[in-house]
Amino acid sequence: MGWGLGLQGKNNSSIFAQMHLQQNISLKPYNTFGIDVAAEYFTELSDISSFEEITSIQQQKHILGGGSNILLTQPVKGLVIHNKLKGITIEKEDDEHIWIRVQSGEIWHDFVLYAINKGLGGIENLALIPGTVGASPMQNIGAYGVEAKETIESVTFWYWNEQTFLTYNNRECAFGYRDSIFKQLLKDKTFITSVVYKLDKRPKYNTSYGAIEQELESMGVHELSVKAIAYAVMHIRTSKLPDPKVIGNAGSFFKNPAIHKKLFSIIQGRYPNIPYYKVNDKLVKVPAGWLIEQCGWKGFKKGDAGVHAKQALVLVNYGSAKGSDIWKLSGEILSSVKERFGIELEREVQVW
Repeated sequence: MGWGLGLQGKNNSSIFAQMHLQQNISLKPYNTFGIDVAAEYFTELSDISSFEEITSIQQQKHILGGGSNILLTQPVKGLVIHNKLKGITIEKEDDEHIWIRVQSGEIWHDFVLYAINKGLGGIENLALIPGTVGASPMQNIGAYGVEAKETIESVTFWYWNEQTFLTYNNRECAFGYRDSIFKQLLKDKTFITSVVYKLDKRPKYNTSYGAIEQELESMGVHELSVKAIAYAVMHIRTSKLPDPKVIGNAGSFFKNPAIHKKLFSIIQGRYPNIPYYKVNDKLVKVPAGWLIEQCGWKGFKKGDAGVHAKQALVLVNYGSAKGSDIWKLSGEILSSVKERFGIELEREVQVW
């Protein structure tokens, strides 16, 4: 059929049918920015037995989960694999903890709801983070004082080069702030298939970060529970962050920078009310949204690309913005923050 997929001794037409490969498919429904670009080839993966066939396709492979952390700036060459692996199973448990294996195509927030409905603690502060479970170890997702690495026991993945499944424990995943080995040494070399989380049967609550305590008070909560904390987080997020179904966005576009305390002291001298969080004896973390807002970007709009009116950390597509428009805007923001504060922000969103 001449699809040019570079198959290893396979019949192109049979592989095309077996893998349900589609050609020149719009990715607009598959990314939360709502950017309309095409994938050269596209397939959905819902069975781990398909990996050997997919590996035989000698094209660059792009893994697509919930599409909530990508910015599409051009047509995507190669094969886009939409992760549809589903399933939640209990591996083991004891008096204190329960170990749960979650397939990587599960919606993250659905798993959070699963945990809180069972009264299991550890991920309630991560409620309403968009995307799939597969992104949780890759990005080491975090919010309101909690990171995914605190509950991840192990990660199982398909290693493209070796054509085999491997499992890494927490330490081997080399987790960092919004970072892991899957974004560094193993970047583009793996497909995360499942994650085992160790959750608490007797939760330890974390309400000290952000406005959780105030939100719980306004909700009239007098007895803490994982459900109450999750709902407080959900209320805060929905009040500040735009719904991607209404306004295209990918959540936080930039990472919160950790800067040397000497630089922080200089900035604090000029801006006494700057919010911050101490990382260690040398580093202080400051909110990227606050820095961007001080540079006057909050609510900025040019064409259909803009900065959200309630949260400067979020770049938005008001309708028909191109990925390149969003990318250009992010570059202008980076430059202005660097010029005003001497801080180099880092984009959190992946760019295709």
